[in-house]
Amino acid sequence: MRQVQHFIAGQMTRGAAARDGDIFDPNTGQVQASVCLGGADDINAAVDAAKKVQPEWAATNPQRRARVMFKFKALLEANMDELAELLSCEHGKVIADSKGDIQRGLEVIEFACGIPHLLKGEYSEGAGPGIDIYAMRQPLGIAAGITPFNFPAMIPMWMFGIAIACGNAFILKPSEKDPSVPVRLAELMHEAGAPEGLLNVVHGDKEAVDAILAHDDIKAVSFVGSSDIAHYVYQTGTANGKRVQAMGGAKNHGIIMPDADMDQVIADFSGSAYGSAGERCMALPVAVPVGKATADEFVGRMTEEVGKLNVGISSDPHAHYGPVVSAAHRTKIESYIEMGVKEGADLVVDGRGLSLQGNEDGFFIGPSLFDNVKADMQSYQEEIFGPVLQIVRADSLEEAARLPSEHQYGNGVAIFTRNGLAARQFAQKVNVGMVGINVPIPVPVAYHTFGGWKRSAFGDTNQHGPEGIKFYTKVKTVTQRWPDGDVADQSFIIPTMK
Repeated sequence: MRQVQHFIAGQMTRGAAARDGDIFDPNTGQVQASVCLGGADDINAAVDAAKKVQPEWAATNPQRRARVMFKFKALLEANMDELAELLSCEHGKVIADSKGDIQRGLEVIEFACGIPHLLKGEYSEGAGPGIDIYAMRQPLGIAAGITPFNFPAMIPMWMFGIAIACGNAFILKPSEKDPSVPVRLAELMHEAGAPEGLLNVVHGDKEAVDAILAHDDIKAVSFVGSSDIAHYVYQTGTANGKRVQAMGGAKNHGIIMPDADMDQVIADFSGSAYGSAGERCMALPVAVPVGKATADEFVGRMTEEVGKLNVGISSDPHAHYGPVVSAAHRTKIESYIEMGVKEGADLVVDGRGLSLQGNEDGFFIGPSLFDNVKADMQSYQEEIFGPVLQIVRADSLEEAARLPSEHQYGNGVAIFTRNGLAARQFAQKVNVGMVGINVPIPVPVAYHTFGGWKRSAFGDTNQHGPEGIKFYTKVKTVTQRWPDGDVADQSFIIPTMK
């Protein structure tokens, strides 16, 4: 059976791992491979490898580092099909989704190719008598990333792409559910010219995570996952003196105004609520139609649209989405559907019990649709992370806007309307980190930044874009004066504007 090992110092290794985990094929429900589960010894080995190469990499000028990123970008494009197939067979996404996963990560690599410009500092001439001041951004040293199962290509590249371009070494702890693509990315990075040990991949569970959070030589940790674990990573990492950004869960709302283009709304919700089986932190699992007429039309048309969705194996080019990542996760989604029924919501479409001929043991679940969901229901308050769309009716925009603003999560929100003033005011006032206006999944492009509010994010720095540059560097400010004449006669004072 295939075994996925750690990638440390440019080599595959089992390391000190005494345990293994199963990697399932979500399409069949069968174990297809195993993964080494590392701990403190493996994290130590990765840190030692990183320490050997990071100083020289930091001293490499940004233009040469950018050339490595350019080569890595080209290798990603050349190996797109292989990476997508590998991703789909472990995660369960359809191939088109897997390519989208890789492409969004690749776009951050494209941003990182501009690192010579992005690292330019500030300069003030004549801040005092003959005194100039300039600032420079320098790498932290060694950074680490802990990434989730749902985007095994994109999110690692969000992290290590920026960190490495800035001059850091990086240790990646990906999800043990679908670990093969992160290892392949590390191989391609070294094929692109990164020195061995610059990007290391260590697999594991909580034992590996705790080793990362405790290691003195790891200066920054980036995390994406559930909110409870994000909070734990943030508290533990910062208590150990690390810089931490920890992105958590989400419950994104889509506000549907009476003047919205309903054809576009239905198409947008179909993809954003059910695409990738709802396993996205930027999915749109809550629809908030404003007014009874809007709600009735949306429910009727969405019910019809859900009936057209094709659930299939990940390699089926006609499937809209594939299986979820594990049997346990499917059970969790089904428990939320049962919870919604017991809480009194109207289950318009029930996706439970789906079985595909020839793949009866796969982790499939059909699309579900709830109407008349209330804000005090637990199934509304918590993240389901599956192909379940909940409809919460509102009588006014003010009532609709309160729902995402008062929810415990504040990752993303969308409003669908033709009214520019209403959209502008909504975007200004809503208590959520990312806003879409007639855009169902408002994930910012690579040269902006990604980050939610409230329990969707812990820490004050967002992912990628300019915020990513800030996170993976520290500022050094230099005040200089070059004496003119006899040095002994010079007096150095704090620069002032006098």
